[in-house]
Amino acid sequence: MENYVFKSFDLLHSIPESGFCEDETSEFIGNELEKIGMKVERGVGGTGIIASYSSGVEGPAVALRADMDALEFTIEGEIVRRHACGHDANSSMVLAACKEIMENGIKKGTFYGVFQPAEELGSGALAMIETGKLSGVDEMFGIHLRPFNEKPLGRATCGLIHNSSYNIEVKVKGRVSHAARPHMGVNAAEAAVIAINSVNAIKMDPGKSFSVKVTKIETGGNALNTIPDRVEMAFDLRAEDNDLMEELLEKCKSAISFGVESVGAKVEGMEVSGIPAAEYSDELIEVARRSITEVLGECDDPQMTSGGEDFHFYNKVLGIKTAYVGLGADLKPGLHDPDMTFDKKALIDGKEILKKIVISRLG
Repeated sequence: MENYVFKSFDLLHSIPESGFCEDETSEFIGNELEKIGMKVERGVGGTGIIASYSSGVEGPAVALRADMDALEFTIEGEIVRRHACGHDANSSMVLAACKEIMENGIKKGTFYGVFQPAEELGSGALAMIETGKLSGVDEMFGIHLRPFNEKPLGRATCGLIHNSSYNIEVKVKGRVSHAARPHMGVNAAEAAVIAINSVNAIKMDPGKSFSVKVTKIETGGNALNTIPDRVEMAFDLRAEDNDLMEELLEKCKSAISFGVESVGAKVEGMEVSGIPAAEYSDELIEVARRSITEVLGECDDPQMTSGGEDFHFYNKVLGIKTAYVGLGADLKPGLHDPDMTFDKKALIDGKEILKKIVISRLG
């Protein structure tokens, strides 16, 4: 069975596809799931797959979820796609777990395999949720490889606690004028700078983890002797929990608006988008802990990460109880590096952990 998880990984690794374009990936996974006897729904939320198997006996509906999309890079002038975040690994572990679970059978409840598109876009989970096809799921478990400096091979955490991650995109409108007569215009670039400085001056509880920083600023026009009347800018926000993020968002929106207006410019548009922080079930964290301990001999406590994951929409929107395994794999040099590699022995660890989780819930 170890060969199956390796072969699945090798195949998926060879066909990296961007979010909502995972056509070959979805085709392969769907075919494999049908071969092992699961009921397969394709095209869920775009290219997503929901596979299910009912025991016919009353019990919980338990899902394993994997993301499928790869990342795009420009390398030597060419756009290339690579699985630099390990979603090929996540999918192969869940797929192999599905195969072994189906071979062993379940004694109660319903088992689901959820293969999600477009995690990197932050919108794949919502796309699947909006179809209504996951409304019957009670519990969901996720898994992801971790960088070597966070988790070495042979170790895992029963709760990878993602931060909330949001973006604010802002359009600033000033008034154009010749640079020789700046008093006749309203400099949108200066307004943006004041807004950025205002955001940088925000104070929050220093005992909690958060950050906000500008990640984009563009002015309109090419002339260097013209006062710009338009600016587009963006901010990246991170916070360790959802209440803290709500506070940070409100303070940022106020700082931006007042900063821009202080020099006579206007906020022409402000768009807020993002993903929630982890809010796990204590019960399922303990389920994951026991399963990890069975496989690896010990389990690390829940661990905070500043990264975000749209996995948490399943809990926030649908109320599904969740837990999420962070798996050591000696992954180097880091996630989202186009040259990322890891020890494939981790695939066996992950597959075994996921299988034991489901068996513990469904027998």
